Amino acid sequence: MERMVGTVVRGIRTPIINHGDDLTEIIVNSLIKASQCEGFSIKDRDIIGITESVVARAQGNYANTDDIAKDIKNKFGDETIGVIFPILSRNRFAICLKGIAKGAKKIILMLKYPSDEVGNHLISLEELDEKGINPWTDVLTETQFREYFGYHKHTFTGVDYIDYYKSLIQECGVECEILFSNNPKTILDYTQSVLTCDIHSRFRTKKILKQNGGKKVYNLEDILSTPIEGSGYNEDYGLLGSNKATEDKIKLFPRNCQKVVDEIQQRIKRKTGKIVEVMIYGDGAFKDPVGKIWELADPVVSPAYTSGLEGTPNEVKLKYLADNNFSHLKGEELKNAISEYIKNKKDNLVGAMESQGTTPRKITDLLGSLCDLTSGSGDKGTPLVYIQGYFDNFTEE
Repeated sequence: MERMVGTVVRGIRTPIINHGDDLTEIIVNSLIKASQCEGFSIKDRDIIGITESVVARAQGNYANTDDIAKDIKNKFGDETIGVIFPILSRNRFAICLKGIAKGAKKIILMLKYPSDEVGNHLISLEELDEKGINPWTDVLTETQFREYFGYHKHTFTGVDYIDYYKSLIQECGVECEILFSNNPKTILDYTQSVLTCDIHSRFRTKKILKQNGGKKVYNLEDILSTPIEGSGYNEDYGLLGSNKATEDKIKLFPRNCQKVVDEIQQRIKRKTGKIVEVMIYGDGAFKDPVGKIWELADPVVSPAYTSGLEGTPNEVKLKYLADNNFSHLKGEELKNAISEYIKNKKDNLVGAMESQGTTPRKITDLLGSLCDLTSGSGDKGTPLVYIQGYFDNFTEE
């Protein structure tokens, strides 16, 4: 019988995972149990996606605001700290800011506008146009910003992040001044001690600051990159990729992830004889059209994956072939012609018209979005995502 189904994605339920649990055993057993209950077979080149959150939970990779404060104090001493370009997030940054404030004497908080780097808007572009403000050249104080734009609450959260972040700092007994600028060099007019909080532009920001007089310049990846009195840490990303756990504690991005994916792959092979691919995923890389938020608040989509997930897709566009190369054919003849074309396609289709619109992003970035949307961030209870048929194409029977 002709095959009628391509890629299949399943969210797999697991037990609640806590510090010290054998994550590999839980993942493998949950998948095998699901396959037995739902009647699907584990096959070679299937893909297991595991959300980074449960990896960090199993590792116990947590820290509290006092740990953050101690590291801030160690790095900056009693200097006034410029805290620049944070994203606007209660989950991602608020608890980090609380810890930063605990370790500071005074903070100059400099926000990007009209939005942070992942698309959380303080104001709209239309409002900038109406007021004649150029966000690339104009620097605004808090008073000036309020005079121009008043008070706005975030579309989704209902939070005025300017007031919220300011109150978090002041509640720690720390003086706070707020600026609005998209130029990193602006902060150097106020202090040469700077903590850059941007994610994907952090290397450029640090370079600009150091080249223009910054003396103590760190990024969130430098904070808790080593443990503070036994705290959690991440040697590669520090506070980047962390999430709120409690009002005083964060869960950091997981460590030693390559070991985790390799062990799961090996355990599945021993139990089933099949070689599956395994990845750990964080935020997907996609943009919300309503809130204009670019979802990727983690430093990477996937901190670790098995070797079969390396690279980018090498695909042709079926509709292009049908409309151009084989526009004179229909039905079975068209199907056979396209199938034969796919079987004989070049190993590298970059630049070929037949591949236009096939989005040759990294396979792990594409899969990360698929996994993130499947597992969600709420109460689905499916931190394990199982994908079948992802590497299939139109020729597979």
